[in-house]
Amino acid sequence: MGRSLELSEFKCGTVIGCHLCNKSICEISLLLNIPWSTVSGNITKWKHLGTTATQPQSE
Repeated sequence: MGRSLELSEFKCGTVIGCHLCNKSICEISLLLNIPWSTVSGNITKWKHLGTTATQPQSE
């Protein structure tokens, strides 16, 4: 398995913007050329945390 894709803040915002415009995860994935699992993960993180910023990891 490869590493997960880390998106720029701009792309994260674009994903959320598309989501708020009622685009499906597949449509967003095809539009931005990023894996659907990354799109889904960003939307889920945004729904739970209210932000797309990278959070510090515990040690």
